[in-house]
Amino acid sequence: MDTQITDHFADLIALAQTTFEQVDYVTDITPKRAILRFNAKYGSCRVFVTELFSDGLRKYRYYVLRGDWVEAGFDNSPDARAIRLKSGKIGKEHAGEQIPHLHQEDKSKLSLTEEMSFAAFVDWVTANIQPMTH
Repeated sequence: MDTQITDHFADLIALAQTTFEQVDYVTDITPKRAILRFNAKYGSCRVFVTELFSDGLRKYRYYVLRGDWVEAGFDNSPDARAIRLKSGKIGKEHAGEQIPHLHQEDKSKLSLTEEMSFAAFVDWVTANIQPMTH
């Protein structure tokens, strides 16, 4: 992987460290893929982030949990419900298709989104999630 991804990961970590508390991260970079995973605290919430670059694709998972309850989870996985919501059906032509979407209300509510960056996720969290403390 190139230095652009290394720099990108460093920028994500720096933003996380200025926004959240107790940021614990790990990177795993090989010539074919690069992964950044971290977890952090946002008040009483836990934040889990994964970014993966592989095969020319960027995959991401950005989640905020309050206890075990999913307050919000942005990702672009080939989720069957997201594919059905976008395409009306799940067929071979959509198998494995990355669909940006948002899980809310402990994953009982799903809506389609635009592609999400970590900076946009941070903006969304700080605008929409109250970081209540115990």
